[in-house]
Amino acid sequence: MTAAESSERDAIMARLAQTRSEISRLLEPPPAAEGEAHGPRGLGEGFPRSRTMRALMSVRGLGAVGAMAGGLLLARPRFAWRLLRMLPTGAVSRIVIARVMGAMRGKR
Repeated sequence: MTAAESSERDAIMARLAQTRSEISRLLEPPPAAEGEAHGPRGLGEGFPRSRTMRALMSVRGLGAVGAMAGGLLLARPRFAWRLLRMLPTGAVSRIVIARVMGAMRGKR
């Protein structure tokens, strides 16, 4: 590798490091100050951010989700399948994963 290629590579690596730091700064929530209020179940303000997701992750929201699941089990299969296709599966899977991870952290 020549000196020109080496300096060009170093410049690219410096820009890449700067871009990575900007992205991480944008994606990471600011650290909570001591004594600041936390979200539901001590999850902090980082996740979930929306009121709807916070309501679903609360104890009452979990009961509502259970009631809806029971209703789907009792509904006709074609109607239940149509309702399930309208469900945002990505958001629901994130809720379930967050609940499982929170429960695993609490057991330690």
